[in-house]
Amino acid sequence: MVDPIRIAVAGVGNCASSLVQGVHAFRADPSMVGLMRPELGGWSAGDIEVVAAFDVDARKVGRPLHEALAAAPNCTTVFHPLPAGGVEVVMGHALDGVAGHMADHPDERAFRMADAEPVDIAQTLRDAEVDVLISYMPVGANEAAKHYARACLEAGTAMVNCSPCFVASHPEWAQRFDEAGLPIVGDDIKSQFGATFAHRVLTRAMGDRGIRILRTYQLNIGGNTDFLNMLDRSRLASKKLSKTEAVQSQLDARLPDEDIHVGPSDYVPWLRDQKVATIRIEAEGFGGVPMQLDLRLSVEDSPNSAGVVIDAIRCAALARRRGISGVLEAPSAWFMKSPPRQMRDEEAERQLDRFIVGEGAEGL
Repeated sequence: MVDPIRIAVAGVGNCASSLVQGVHAFRADPSMVGLMRPELGGWSAGDIEVVAAFDVDARKVGRPLHEALAAAPNCTTVFHPLPAGGVEVVMGHALDGVAGHMADHPDERAFRMADAEPVDIAQTLRDAEVDVLISYMPVGANEAAKHYARACLEAGTAMVNCSPCFVASHPEWAQRFDEAGLPIVGDDIKSQFGATFAHRVLTRAMGDRGIRILRTYQLNIGGNTDFLNMLDRSRLASKKLSKTEAVQSQLDARLPDEDIHVGPSDYVPWLRDQKVATIRIEAEGFGGVPMQLDLRLSVEDSPNSAGVVIDAIRCAALARRRGISGVLEAPSAWFMKSPPRQMRDEEAERQLDRFIVGEGAEGL
């Protein structure tokens, strides 16, 4: 028997809903498919326990977690029922976590700030004896993401940064986690099989087959709160950089900026948590003969990342158990779009396997 991994979630949205549903689903049926690693470090997915939750929306703050996860504007698929009760969602710190236009929409999609005083995040983490905090801060919430990172450092809590706000990939923050003796996995979670992962695989495979890519784009549309938030284009800098570099890193030679576009495109409310991605690659094969590839991928966005987060949580807990601190390079490279060090996916997975069994350098 292993002790459960005690986690906190910062942001009780669709991704948190899929994560918590998944934990309970695997607890009920450990043979359920969907995880890359059913067992990791001695933990199954069902060994994860949510002991703290933070949000700033009036429909979530002050409510039991199972109710908050079902509250609007959450719209992801319910694939496993959640038991009543659980922790109460407490008031976090909004800072730059809410785009101004989020209130200008119908009630089921509009944001409503809770009328409550923010809690002391670090003290809450200490009181709940949290092992790992999962940051689900929205795109553009750079100050909010750093606020939760500081709270982790103060409380002695490891961090998995699922947001495209650069923490693990920022040298100063990486050093601070290392000096504090705490592991961090980040930044910007990859989906189990999403648009960016598919784009990376295709570009790398073409390069390995001697094909020269001339230009490419990836466009994404969806109907969840993430896409609504991203209608404010001023918040997209880190997200676009994260997704673009995830693809550029797989090319033998970088494409000029004008020949690559990877990023969110638009918000379509009726799609709800469904994301539709379109990828186009224009290239040259043998003899310079032109070729084009067009791909359309449709996924339920939030469940597509939940299993990856479960693995990242267990890697962070494993590092804590072994006394490993700082950025976990191999887990970050395999699980995240913007790790401090990009790797080919097959190399990242190889290094991750070495990390799990305890081989090689500590930071792998």
